[in-house]
Amino acid sequence: MIELEGLPELVDPVLIAAFEGWNDAGEASSGVIAHLEAAWKAEPLAELDPDDYYDFQVTRPVVEMGDGLTRSIVWPTTRLLHARPPGSERDVVLLRGIEPNMRWRSFCADIVEVCRELGVELAVMLGALLNDSPHTRPVPILGSATDEALARSTNLELSRYEGPTGIVGVLQHAFGEADLDAVTLWASVPHYVAQPPNPKATLALLRRMEDLLEIPMPLGDLDEEARAWELGVDELASQDSEVAEYVKELEERKDAAELPEASGDAIAAEFERYLRRRDRDTDG
Repeated sequence: MIELEGLPELVDPVLIAAFEGWNDAGEASSGVIAHLEAAWKAEPLAELDPDDYYDFQVTRPVVEMGDGLTRSIVWPTTRLLHARPPGSERDVVLLRGIEPNMRWRSFCADIVEVCRELGVELAVMLGALLNDSPHTRPVPILGSATDEALARSTNLELSRYEGPTGIVGVLQHAFGEADLDAVTLWASVPHYVAQPPNPKATLALLRRMEDLLEIPMPLGDLDEEARAWELGVDELASQDSEVAEYVKELEERKDAAELPEASGDAIAAEFERYLRRRDRDTDG
C-alpha cells in the first residue's frame, strides 16, 4: 500500500511512468525518468512498500556506503515524485519503479488509487523494446492508448502487438478499466546493441512526449550523447564485417519501407518543434 499524507495541491497533473526490467531495453525508458527527475529537481511524494510486491531473492536490495564505514540498504520499490516544469502551467508526477515480482493487480490498483487522489487524469507510460531497427536511423516510437479516440487525438501510431506483456501493459489496462486516459510510448532499440545506456532512444522518447503533452522537455546533453553513442556503434560495427553487412541490410529494408509522406510528416513535426522552442526562448 501507499501511505499518502500532506500531499501538495497539484495543477492538472500528468503522470509519466517507467519501469526497469523487461519493459526497459537499453534502459531507455527509465533513463527518461532519471533525466527528468534531475533536470526538474523533482520532490518525493510517496513510495510503495517493497514487501508487498518484490521477491528479494529475485530483485535484491543493494548495499550502499555512506560516510566512513556507514552502510545503508536500498530496497527495490516504486517511487512517485512531483515537479512543475519550467514554462509549463501544469504539474508532472514522475513514477520510477522496478517491475514487481508478484501481485501485479494489487500493485496496479495502488497506482491507480494514488493517481486519483493526486488528480491525475492522463498517464503517459514509457517502454523500450528490442527490435531490428538500425542504429543509424531515427528511433521508431510506437504507441498504444486506452481507446481509439484518445489515440486519434494524440496522433499515436497504434501497436498491434499480441503476446506476453509486462507491467506497463497491465498498468495501462488498469487505467482504462478505471476510466482514466493512458497512453504508452515504446522506443525501438536495436537488438544487436542492447546494452545500456541508449541515449538516442531516451532522446526520442523525450521528443515524442514533448509533442504529445506540449510540455517543454529539457534535453541537456542528450543530443551530444546520442551522436557519440551512434558514432561508437558505427566504429564497433566497422570492426566486424558480418555486423556491418547486417546493419546495411537493415538500413536498406528500413529506407524501402519509408513512404515519402511519412518523411514529410517527420520534417513538419521537427519544424513545429523548432518553432515552439524558438518561441519559448524568445519569451524567456
